[in-house]
Parts: sequence; C-alpha cells; structure tokens
Amino acid sequence: MKAVRCKDWGPPESLEVADLPDLAPGPGEVVVDVKAAGVNFPDVLTVQGKYQYRPELPFTPGNEFAGVVRSVGPGVTAYAPGQAVIGFTRTGAFAEQALAPLDSLLPVPDGMDFDTAAAITLTYGTSYHAVADRGALQPGETMLVLGAAGGVGLAAIEIGKALGARVIAAASSDEKLAVCKDHGADTLINYEREDLREAIKAATGGRGPDVVYDPVGGRYSEPALRSIAWRGRHLVVGFAAGEIPRLPWNLMLLKGASVVGVFWGDFTRKEPAAHAAAMRRLMDWMAEGKLRPLVSRRYALEQTAQALNDMAGRKVVGKVVITP
Repeated sequence: MKAVRCKDWGPPESLEVADLPDLAPGPGEVVVDVKAAGVNFPDVLTVQGKYQYRPELPFTPGNEFAGVVRSVGPGVTAYAPGQAVIGFTRTGAFAEQALAPLDSLLPVPDGMDFDTAAAITLTYGTSYHAVADRGALQPGETMLVLGAAGGVGLAAIEIGKALGARVIAAASSDEKLAVCKDHGADTLINYEREDLREAIKAATGGRGPDVVYDPVGGRYSEPALRSIAWRGRHLVVGFAAGEIPRLPWNLMLLKGASVVGVFWGDFTRKEPAAHAAAMRRLMDWMAEGKLRPLVSRRYALEQTAQALNDMAGRKVVGKVVITP
C-alpha cells in the first residue's frame, strides 16, 4: 500500500509517499481501505513536532478517515469486510489503508458519501465538546465564533444554532463570511476590515457574547475577551494564527468570566462514554439536516504537503480531504 510518511519533524514539504506492506489487524482491530481522509490544522502541527501529542518517528500522519472495512482482527464482531465506516485515530489516515481499534469506528450513515463522512469526527466532535460541554451554551445566548469559516468554525456555527443560540461569525473576508451565513450565522464581522471590539459591541448592543469560540488565538483573542458578557466563557480551541496570546487575568475578574480549555483528543480517551453520547447526538443532527459538513477541496495522496500548507495558510473554507 501507499502511505504518506513523516521521517523527521519539519515542514509539510519534508513528507514522502512510500510503499509499505499491507496492514494486518490484531485483536480488537480493524483494517480499513481509506476512501477519504480529513485534513485538520493539528495535522500541520503534528508533522512539525509542535502538537501536544508527538508520535514516534517515522509515522503516517492524519487522524480521521472514512472507508470500507478490509479485514478484522480476532474478537471483532461489530464490523465485517465490505462495511462502510468512519474512523478516528491519532495517526495513520493519510494512506491507502488505516489500522483502527474497534472503539474508534462508527458506521457510515445511509446516504452519506465518504468525503462528508471523513469530515465529521474531529471538527464536529471538537466543536460539540467545546460549545455544548465546555461552554454550556444555552438557548437564547449569544456566541461569537472567531475563524468562523474554517472546519471547526462552521461546525461551531451549526452546533450553536442547533442549541438555539444566536451566532456571530467573524472571519477575514466577505467571501468566507458568505459561507458562514449559508451555514446559519446570524451576524457577520469582517475582522480584517472592522475594529473587532466595536463590531462586537454593535452586534450585541454593548452586552457582549456569552460564549467566545476561539480556534485562532493571536491578536483576536484579547479584544474578544475584553468584549465578553458577564459570566461569559472564552473557549480556547487552538492557535491557528500561530501565536499563543498572553491574556491579562484581570479581565476574567472584571467580567466574572471563565477561560476554558478545549482538548477534544484527550476528552475522547478519558471520557469515552461522554464522547460516544456526543457522537450519537451529532449523528442525529446530521440525519435531521441540522449539520451540513462542507468539503471544499480534494487532494490526491501525493498532494498532502499542498493540502497541509493550504490549511496552515487558511486558504481553505470548511474542510478538505485527501483521497488515496
């Protein structure tokens, strides 16, 4: 089989496509013929050695995929060869075959294509854990989403609307904001053209958002936190801007606010029952049409470096996938 390989920490250009032996499942494991693999910002950090989790070198990057079961290991009865599945693993998705433990798989819902199935677990799982669990967003509250046109941003918009909240989308261009509006955003802020604090003030009548969904960091975090409502929750999802902000702690005191960390990967491992319940609710919302994953671009396996660079440069809207 062909697989992308990371042999040393470095830029995406250092990745190689190699021929490797076919995978064989062990007890409780499943081998999947990958039809599509989702590309996410943590993949960029992982190959650079900058993510919270550093795999042992060499490894195949990529952690979410959809495909068809190729073979199952001893003790596996829930899945059989030929069955369409969704998978989430720490590594191994950017390849023609992926190895996954049984508890990291879900059946592909009827009528769902592989591209869409590969765009669900990390983006929607992260955003649901952030918005519904860590942020406890309530019906009638207001949520501000920074970097709203990215994969997790669009997922946060849709989840916020499904929970009955008002959603303000902030992004860097009118084209990106048009996509946010199509996915349910009530109010739009172009933070490259508008003063973010003034725009938030105008959008909320001076009250501020109850929840700030922040996967961006950098220069946008502090004005968002300064604008937050009393008892607001600022969700630290990631740092796509590349800079981890240094926030003044007195802001949390003055606002009675909370800054809340969101680490979905460890949540799935430390609270598997809660994760499973969240995925069931997301799948129900998918079936009801409340969630509409956007896959805006497809790349071949040999184009993995370009896909990661486009993700890092915020040149994509929604999700992109690699198709081995």
